[in-house]
Order: sequence, then C-alpha cells, then structure tokens
Amino acid sequence: MINVKDFVEYLNLLGIDFFCGVPDSQLSPFCDYIEENCNNTIAANEGNAVGIASGYHLSTSKVPLVYLQNSGLGNTVNPICSLTHEKVYSIPIVYIIGWRGQPGVHDEPQHAKQGEITLDLLEILDIDYIVINKETDLEDIKDIFENDFLEKLKLGASVAIVVSKSSFEDYKIEKSNENALSREEAIQKVVDCLSEEDIIVSTTGKTSRELFEYRETKNQGHENDFLTVGSMGHSSSIALGIALNNKERKIICFDGDGSVLMHMGAISTIGSKNPENFYHIMFNNSAHESVGGLPTVMSDICISNVFSACKYNNVYNASNIDELNEVLPKFLNDKGPVFLNINVSIESRKDLGRPTTSPIENKNSFMKKLQK
Repeated sequence: MINVKDFVEYLNLLGIDFFCGVPDSQLSPFCDYIEENCNNTIAANEGNAVGIASGYHLSTSKVPLVYLQNSGLGNTVNPICSLTHEKVYSIPIVYIIGWRGQPGVHDEPQHAKQGEITLDLLEILDIDYIVINKETDLEDIKDIFENDFLEKLKLGASVAIVVSKSSFEDYKIEKSNENALSREEAIQKVVDCLSEEDIIVSTTGKTSRELFEYRETKNQGHENDFLTVGSMGHSSSIALGIALNNKERKIICFDGDGSVLMHMGAISTIGSKNPENFYHIMFNNSAHESVGGLPTVMSDICISNVFSACKYNNVYNASNIDELNEVLPKFLNDKGPVFLNINVSIESRKDLGRPTTSPIENKNSFMKKLQK
C-alpha cells in the first residue's frame, strides 16, 4: 500500500503540483489529501478537468495531474483525442484512475463493462499505464516514472496510474455542512406525497439506494422507479425522454448537485421542451457524498437563477422539514417543468444497502409499468 503523503511529496519533487479531477471512492485517501494540502480543483466532469489541466500546462509548461474514476473516462475521450494527444497539441498529463469493475474483483453491475475495457481504452488513447494494488509500494512508482514515464511526459505524451482497490493507505478529512435534514428523510417525504401512477427517475449513488430501501421498508414494488445506477449526470435527460412520451403521468427526477453540475446543459433542453409533467428535485448537500464527500461548487452559485434562466416555470427551495412540508404540495401541483432544491446534510446510514434487483429486472418492470 502507498502512503498518500509520501506519494504526493514525490510528485511534487517531479514538479507535479497541480491537481484537478472528479473524486472517486477508490481514490478517497489521495483525493482527501490533495484537497487539504495541495492546489486542487474539483471539476464538474472529467472532460472539464482535462481542459483545465491543459490550460495549466499552456500557462506554466508544467505537467498537471488529473484524477477520476474509470467510469469518467468516456467524458475525457474527446479532449484527449482532439486536444492533448500528440497528434494535436501534445499536452502531457498524469492520470490517476480508480479502477471500478476490475475483472475478478466484486463490484456493482454498472461498473462491469467499464472495468472490462479500462486498460484497452487507455491503449487505444495511446496512454501508457501502470496498474497498482495493495502490494505496490512507492519504490515501484518511482521506478516507472524514472525509467519510463518522465521521458514520455517530456515528449508530450500522457501516462496513467490505474488504481486497484486498497492501493492507498487510509487518509480522511471530515466533511459536513450546516443542514440538519437528511437526504433519506427528504426522499421519504417526497415519496409519501406521490400517487401510484407517478414515476421517479433517480440519480446514481446513494439517492437510488435510499429510494430502493424505502420502497422495501413500505413493502412496495419498484416498478415506478428507474434507478440510474450509472451514467452520472444523465438522470434528468432520461426523465425528459420519459416525460415527453408519457404526458399523462407525472415524471419526477431525483437529482443530486454533483449530477446536475456534471452535465448542466441538460436543463436548458428541458426548459426549451417545456414538458408540463416534469418535476425536477435536487437533493443538495454541495458534496460528492456517494464517493467520499468532497465539495462541489453548488454552494458558490445561485442555482435557482440558473433554472429560472433555463425557462423552468417555477423554482422552490426547502432547507428543513417544515419548509419541505410547506412547499412540496405547491411544487407537485404546479405545472412543469418546475424545480425544487432541497438542502440536505452530508450523511447516510452506515448500513445502507444496495438494490437487490438487477438493472435488467428494474428496466423490465419499469417498462411494463409505463406501458399499462
């Protein structure tokens, strides 16, 4: 295992001291350390991170580092191929990539395919890599840099460190906000106000897990819910596609602040299409809570103004259970598209489970419900 402090200090000795990316639970010790001790920028999505890193290199001639979960590699393909690649601007970047869905390592179904193709994708992108695991030590990292990677970076190529589970020693910083209302409590309150015909599309991470568990607690089925277990940032687009083709039903999108930021352009399309049956709820803890709790920039922007500017008909806000009880009936009785921001705490139950149905089972029961 690698001590993150020693690892980052070694990178600094190489002149690598600018960090940018999207947090990943498998990289949590590394992400927490650089957030507390380094020049770190948490980007809206992984492609943005490559752009920011490129700007840093153009300004300084130094090599930046971009960190991400392998699920975000898709967001990087365009800027890697058309911006940083040696056939274009030849901008060197060091990538730290959490390897979810690694073959032979148990993981959730949404990571399976991406895990299978991670190394192949890096080869297609002409990014040389090393895979590290719990047996790897810092000397192994030094050897690959000093005997291979540094020369490639000097020539304008990019390199990657692919991180298996438990590669880093523990390092953790405390995360919290001032909100007392939990996301799970807010989800339960919303669900209790919905009818048997209302449809939910829930975003990736703990939001979908908490929704699934609440249905189980109430002995309800899951056919009204589409659990977007992967494809972060796309739940609102999925919900839009459903809303446009099921105009007789209310379609409620359970979103997160990190998800909204990752592909914010989706809300402009929603506003433009003006679906009257579209109800957009953001459970906002200003954090990437499902992957470690590092902050998003949501607390720095006026998101209500953004949704209003994108032609949502109305915007609602709630920061505690009393406010939620007051605005929720108004929100659900309004004409869509409408937006509800619910400020929630950075927390979840330690014993929070995962869906016990497969994605295919979820899809089939959901489609059957829609077709009734």
